[in-house]
Order: sequence, then C-alpha cells, then structure tokens
Amino acid sequence: MESAQTPQFPLTGGCGCGAVRFEVTAPLASSDYCHCTRCQRRTGTAASANARPAPGSFRIVRGAVHLRAWRPPGGFEKLFCNECGSAVFSRHPEDLNRVSIRLGEFDSDPGIRPSARQFVAYGAPWEPIPDDGLPRYPESSP
Repeated sequence: MESAQTPQFPLTGGCGCGAVRFEVTAPLASSDYCHCTRCQRRTGTAASANARPAPGSFRIVRGAVHLRAWRPPGGFEKLFCNECGSAVFSRHPEDLNRVSIRLGEFDSDPGIRPSARQFVAYGAPWEPIPDDGLPRYPESSP
C-alpha cells in the first residue's frame, strides 16, 4: 500500500458540487474501512473508507445549510449534501465531536491510510474482502 504524504493543515474538503466545504485543523486520529450494510447502501460500494479527526478539529466552513441527515436507529447520523447527494461525514448522535469523514471528500492526501476493517460480518457477497493484512472486526473496531 502506498505510504501517506505529510499533509498541509488545515486539510480541506467538501461534497461533489462544492456547496458544502469543511476543514480539519489537526492530524487525523484513525482511519478504517467499514463493510456495514448501511455504508454499502449509501455508497453503492462494498466498503466505505473513513477517517476520524481529533475532537474539535473538524468544522464546516461553508454550506451547512445544505447538509441533511439520515438518523438510523442505533447508529451514527449520516450527513449528506442536499444539492448533489454526496455522503460527506457521519457523527455520533449524542457526541457531535465524534465524526467520521469519507476519505473521498478530501481535496488532497489526508495523510492517513485505513488501518482496519470493521463490520466484516456484513461484507458484500459480490466483492470479497481483500486479503490485505489489515485487522478485521466482525462488528465495530475498538
């Protein structure tokens, strides 16, 4: 796997149409692939690559008015752009500092690579989970 580049801060990113923009002001704390059914359905892929910023380092800088949330029972709320439909990030419904950003939403290399695979018990039958040596967790990663 390609090594991460040293990023410049703040990291910037946003949705596909540019209506929603965000920044992250500190190194990302962790990153993983999520194989849950919700991520499969939201992305149309077998897994979603995500990164978690340090608490307080993520903020929306433009277009908060365009964010809509899907609040599934028992899970993180999923925020997306109401203009283009891009899945921008998810967050814990009770602790808004617990955020998970889609890696594809960053403008440049975020300086981190996924280091685990979670919810592999729900892996898509049409795409085997790669044998890449990453730790695998049947449910949420620790």
